[in-house]
Amino acid sequence: MNSKATLYLDPKILKAAKIKAAHTEKSLSYLVNEALRLSLREDAADYEAFEKRAKEPARSLESVLKDLKRDGHL
Repeated sequence: MNSKATLYLDPKILKAAKIKAAHTEKSLSYLVNEALRLSLREDAADYEAFEKRAKEPARSLESVLKDLKRDGHL
């Protein structure tokens, strides 16, 4: 089931999206849905990676910088 929503877009973004919709023969709604799906997929992947690494020991920035200097990277 589809739902209706009101979006307030930057005029330049809207213009570019309309041009892309015309070039790809897709609707503006389709493009917005696909962009949101992609963003949510990326978020899901980030959360999954975070969960996998949650039990790894953390290192302080100071420690990382010290190692980079020691190894000649800074």
